[in-house]
Amino acid sequence: MKYSINRVAVIGSGTMGGALAAHCANAGLPVMLLDIVPDALTPEEEKKGLTLQSPQVRNRIVNAGLDAQKKIRPAAFFTPQVAERITVGNLQDHFDLLRDADWILEAIVENLDIKRQLMARLEKIRKPTAIVTTNTSGIPIRDIAAQCSADFKRHFLGTHFFNPPRYLKMLEVIPGESTLPAVVEALREFGENVLGKGVVICKDTPNFIGNRLMSFAGSYGMKYTLENGYAFNEVDDLTGELIGHPKSASYRLGDLVGIDVMYFVRENTYNAIANDEMREVYKSPEILREMVKRGWLGNKSGQGFYKQVKTPEGKREFHVLDPKTMEYKPAEKVFYDSVLQAETIENLGERLKYLVAQEDRAGKFIWNTLAANLAYTSLRVPEIADEIVSVDHAIKWGFLHQMGPFETWDTLGVAETVARMEAQGLKVAAWVKEMLATGHPTFYKDGKYYDLKSKDYKPIPARKGVTVLREQKVIKQNESASLLDLGDGVACLEFHTKFNALDEGIVEIARAALDEIDRNFVGLVVGNQGEHFSAGANVMTIGLAAENKEWDKINTATKALQDFLMAMRFSPKPVVTAPHGYTLGGGCEVAMAGAKIVAHAESYVGLVEVGMGLIPAGGGCKEMLRRIVSPAMQTPNADMLPFMQRVFETVGTAKVATSAAEAIQFGFFAPSDRIVMNLDQQITHAKNEVLTLVAAGYRAPTRGKNIYAAGERALAALRIAIYSLMQGKYISEYDAQVGQKLAWVMAGGDLTAPTWVDEQFILDLEREAFVSLCGEAKTRERIWHFLNTGKPLRN
Repeated sequence: MKYSINRVAVIGSGTMGGALAAHCANAGLPVMLLDIVPDALTPEEEKKGLTLQSPQVRNRIVNAGLDAQKKIRPAAFFTPQVAERITVGNLQDHFDLLRDADWILEAIVENLDIKRQLMARLEKIRKPTAIVTTNTSGIPIRDIAAQCSADFKRHFLGTHFFNPPRYLKMLEVIPGESTLPAVVEALREFGENVLGKGVVICKDTPNFIGNRLMSFAGSYGMKYTLENGYAFNEVDDLTGELIGHPKSASYRLGDLVGIDVMYFVRENTYNAIANDEMREVYKSPEILREMVKRGWLGNKSGQGFYKQVKTPEGKREFHVLDPKTMEYKPAEKVFYDSVLQAETIENLGERLKYLVAQEDRAGKFIWNTLAANLAYTSLRVPEIADEIVSVDHAIKWGFLHQMGPFETWDTLGVAETVARMEAQGLKVAAWVKEMLATGHPTFYKDGKYYDLKSKDYKPIPARKGVTVLREQKVIKQNESASLLDLGDGVACLEFHTKFNALDEGIVEIARAALDEIDRNFVGLVVGNQGEHFSAGANVMTIGLAAENKEWDKINTATKALQDFLMAMRFSPKPVVTAPHGYTLGGGCEVAMAGAKIVAHAESYVGLVEVGMGLIPAGGGCKEMLRRIVSPAMQTPNADMLPFMQRVFETVGTAKVATSAAEAIQFGFFAPSDRIVMNLDQQITHAKNEVLTLVAAGYRAPTRGKNIYAAGERALAALRIAIYSLMQGKYISEYDAQVGQKLAWVMAGGDLTAPTWVDEQFILDLEREAFVSLCGEAKTRERIWHFLNTGKPLRN
């Protein structure tokens, strides 16, 4: 039987259910969101004379859930308009609508009896091909469907999303004993291709993979913290980016997730794992119980491990909880020579190897907690998963760790660390020692992983639609960029500087890339698999050149960037750009220079140069005029002012789109550009787009006078707006000065009347304004402030 998911129903509009409905809507699906009917009126409803039969009362809970998703930050929806794809209802009046759903997702209260009652109702109305899943994290999947028919069980399984589902890649799929393989495969493909998730198939064990292992890590880490007198902020300094984990580290993460959630997950796990040899570690310490009792639940209650306070000077700062006194005090920064040295080691594996060898408090904490976690992970395989690859994926995708536990173990050296662990009394799984004894020194080797069943290395299964750039043939490269062969006549220009910031090395390889595709390839993809597409130009280089008054150098470098992007735009072979993550400043200009954009849904896009006292100079102003103003002015007697104001506001206020969909609304991307949900598949989609353009007989755009320069009338209007903002103290005097330069470029310089000009005309104005602003002391002050703090300065 073929399973196709086109209509989704979510039951339960709470934090998780509402967020899942939002993400399905983000993926372009129509969604039915249902929840229970209230059993009592609110005081406000009573004042209005409403009854329990009033439609707005009956849908109050579900409407509140949807409204919460519309307001939550970071945003659950790609754009506000996406919420219109969701239809709300209640489980009494609208239950029959579930007959049309292809996938029914239950996300209600964690109560076995209530879930079973719901499944009994669903069994009576679901269509034969409908898949039903539960988002439970604490109740066995088999128990929820235990009283259902055989056919229902064949179409029932668990889908455990991580919160917030828009932003976290992980989806654990948990088949039941009777779930059809075709149903599992359909849901896996849907999760990957439509929802953009990394899917891990799990066993029906307590807390599955991710939460089982990370609950242990958190429990053991807190135990070690309290027993050895570490401060919570001290631990967070050791367990964040230093070791390849997110900035939220350990206790900041606890505040984010919720202290009550931490507590109940541990309690539920403890009760469910009677045979786990490390069960006692899960017992919540008294401090956690006390924090829940006092309502110190983290960010949602205003205090947890940390509390934001105002100093006598009116500044905001975070104080940290002292577990001995249960009082908050200023967080004291602890410095370790070992950590300072480790921070100079760029390679994560080498950094970890160095840290675990140190004998100071930092080294001891990192080694002892990491060793315990690795040993425990080995004991849980094959209980929670048959393949170590699934375990590593779960930790990386669900918790944003750069390496999974078995990958980490490999970097530290398996044999030597096993010996060290056992010398300390830690128990390591027998299969790990057998692996070493039979001549298998690592968990991974040459693209293969150690398989417990065959007791040998097996190829890591290829993920459909995924292109891994580091595995592609290198044509040319330098420290900043590489030109790669993707096969089928398509090349890829890959950046690999820090934050993929644009520099001379990238421009050098880019020139070679365009020459190479002109001779030997049918087209080019500009993309990478770093954290971000590009955060813009190398600000340090600009700042140093400006400080040294090297105006010719700045002009030459800016012209080189412009020429590279114009060569991309007018290349006779199609160039497809693949933005994702930060696509800012020059990165945005690179993205807009292609024949087509294939953007990841989570692209954060903007021309942000004004924040440093500059304006876009790689073609950003020109592209916004070409994309927004010029098409509008093709209509006779059109009023250019609204379109000019829109462009000026977007660039002049450094607006950043918080999704690819919003980037289309802002005009950075075109409605015809593609958005892909799965980042791992982006390069493959971009390559296919190149081949599609080639097959369609691609022709480069014609050079000509295609930019509408509005002239002095528009310039005057923009200057009035700038003056009004300054007078109202919405912007500083220097903001106004930068705005005047931007307005001059947008209006076409000194033109007295509206004129159609070519693209180079606007580029020359951009470059002239950019260089002149580099000469301003306040611009240089903003640049150095940004480099030192990472934040813009308003001077």
